[in-house]
Amino acid sequence: MIKDKPIQQFLDELASKAPTPGGGSAAAIMGAMGAALVSMVCNLTIGKKNYAEVDVEMQAILARSEHLRTSLTDMIRADVDVFGQVMEAYGMPKDSGEEKLLRSEAIQAALKAATDVPLACAKASAEVIALSRIVAEKGNKNVVSDAGVADLAGYAALKSAALNVFVNISSIKDEAFVQDRLAQINTLLADNELSAAEIYTAVKSKL
Repeated sequence: MIKDKPIQQFLDELASKAPTPGGGSAAAIMGAMGAALVSMVCNLTIGKKNYAEVDVEMQAILARSEHLRTSLTDMIRADVDVFGQVMEAYGMPKDSGEEKLLRSEAIQAALKAATDVPLACAKASAEVIALSRIVAEKGNKNVVSDAGVADLAGYAALKSAALNVFVNISSIKDEAFVQDRLAQINTLLADNELSAAEIYTAVKSKL
């Protein structure tokens, strides 16, 4: 499993000529790092007497950020898998009319899966951004800069995942699917652009 490899090995593979892991896996790991940093701020806030009033809230956020970290880490592999599905579909025979039809259907199904994986990554990353705002405002002030990095990592993951949605959706023929996924990703981008910038500014003002 990619997630179990040493970071140097993952980076070496990312830098190699191999098609995977690629940008989709990088987006997922950026989101996972953002979630991990939210968890870090929570862990350094929970149990501190100066933050007793937010202890329960921080525990709830920690549970959510850890769930997101697991989900985003799993998406590293999911991105590789759907890329493999797309390549396998493109490699299907296309000599007869029936083979061409089956190949086309397989390609379209694979492209839809390859669109929905980064879309899920983008949604999870948007949640990381939202959680980073809360921990930046209420968490341990000594690690507020880490909350800011969580915000930026989540936003980088969101925008990176969006690029993978766009590149796959451009070849999909199902117009209803295309419009639905475009509406979802564009809403995520619009809703979080200003929010991520606000969090960064708020964190910087506390340093």
